Amino acid sequence: MSEEIQQQEWTPSVNPWLLIFPVMLATFMYALDETVANVALPHIAGTYSVSSQESIWVLTSYLMASSIVIPMIDFFCKYLGRKNFFMLGVFIFTIASFLCGISSSIGMIVIARALQGFGGGCLMPMAQAVCMETFSGEARNKAMAIFGLVVIVAPILGPVMGGWITENWSWPYIFFINVPVGFLCIALAKKFLEDPPYAKKQTNIHLDKFGFLWLCVWLIPLQIVFDKGNDSDWFSSPFICWLSVIALIGAVLFFYTQIKGKNPLVKLDVLKDTNYLFGTGMLILVNAVLLASLAILPQMLQYMLGYDSFLSGLAIMPRGLGAFVALSIFGCLGGKITYRTYGIIGLSCLGIGGWMLGLLNLQINPMNIAIPNFIFGLGLVFSFMPITTLSCITLRNDQMTNASGLQNLLKTIGGAIGTSLVATMISRFSQIHQHGLVKSMSDLNPIFVDRLNMYAGSLMHQAGDMINATHLAGKLMYNQLLQQSTLCAYMTTFKIFAIACFILLPFMFLLKGEQKK
Repeated sequence: MSEEIQQQEWTPSVNPWLLIFPVMLATFMYALDETVANVALPHIAGTYSVSSQESIWVLTSYLMASSIVIPMIDFFCKYLGRKNFFMLGVFIFTIASFLCGISSSIGMIVIARALQGFGGGCLMPMAQAVCMETFSGEARNKAMAIFGLVVIVAPILGPVMGGWITENWSWPYIFFINVPVGFLCIALAKKFLEDPPYAKKQTNIHLDKFGFLWLCVWLIPLQIVFDKGNDSDWFSSPFICWLSVIALIGAVLFFYTQIKGKNPLVKLDVLKDTNYLFGTGMLILVNAVLLASLAILPQMLQYMLGYDSFLSGLAIMPRGLGAFVALSIFGCLGGKITYRTYGIIGLSCLGIGGWMLGLLNLQINPMNIAIPNFIFGLGLVFSFMPITTLSCITLRNDQMTNASGLQNLLKTIGGAIGTSLVATMISRFSQIHQHGLVKSMSDLNPIFVDRLNMYAGSLMHQAGDMINATHLAGKLMYNQLLQQSTLCAYMTTFKIFAIACFILLPFMFLLKGEQKK
């Protein structure tokens, strides 16, 4: 492809907003399915009689399959043409959604979710590239604002929709709803979507087969390590050790082939751009925080506070409201605030919201959950959109598809690892807090002795004698201790999320090419 074609300006023949509508709709559908199954996991686990740890594969298989397909986007866009590849991805996603709903075993739904992720993984990077290419100036800002809102709000709405559908119908329908939407996307894309000169079908395109092989050798064992590590006591297990070695070798060989290969899956030269490098690194961590928090907050509300699936999803809804308010502010202020300032405000809001979630207890009211989630929603828009824009603003148009693909690959890996690790964090922190609290359960502690005697007295009628009553009282207090230690584990995890966001603040000053919105 000549340099002239790569650099030429491109104007679509249809209204640009009609052109981006199908890619936005498909992106919303894909992003929604990152979290729509979160609140339904207990129901899915119950249907197939599996543990909660096994059911988490329903989430992680989707994310990891998305990670595997993302580096192949540039190849398939050139081999098939971006429009054709987009419609193929939506078709695979739609059929896989139907298969998820009719799955008869946990293995079948995990495979169907992986196929769903494989089809959907290409949608978000292509949507980002289309928005950046189709518009310029203020119109690009508006398009990227809408794209950012879709990417942020859809995962927030996922638990709400998933909870409502699960409670009122049944969990398979959280996947069935994708079928009509998917076919609508295909019809709209066929009518309106256009390929710029550098994204049309090309000849003499070769797939980096070894790069794809090493990518699978890297990511598949890595995901198994993070999913099974806690159950296997991590590196005390030879199985986990060997898988970790295989994943490390796969990662090294993948990046080696991408650097040295003639036709790599992803062109790593975009990492030479400092805006892109630092911006992508920040987005990885923010996405990990987003998906991990959305994974554990419904669990905490269901297991600790007795919320049902719908209510636990509804409790997250203020994030969506916060995101909508932030988008409105983003649009009204125009060029008065720079992207860097937005990013600083956004990361600060994420930190504050995360810290407030880390202060929750069992004696809370709905506002104690709503306010930090609202602040969190503000932070997501004010951080994601400016960081995403600044990270790509210095790149050429012909680099956008590859750059957005690599960026989304790393973001998705970060989200998958964050979702997997958070279960381990809860387990480990719970053990730490339990160890600290159990020290107070001693005959030398007058507060413990008084509480034990009070409980024993109230259980005398049920137990029959003081010895049995004291025994039952001890079990009751120990169960309370376990509950308290688990709650403390959730609180500690949210505080770590907050600290991670605060740590990112100085990195905003490393993003150059400062522009006003």
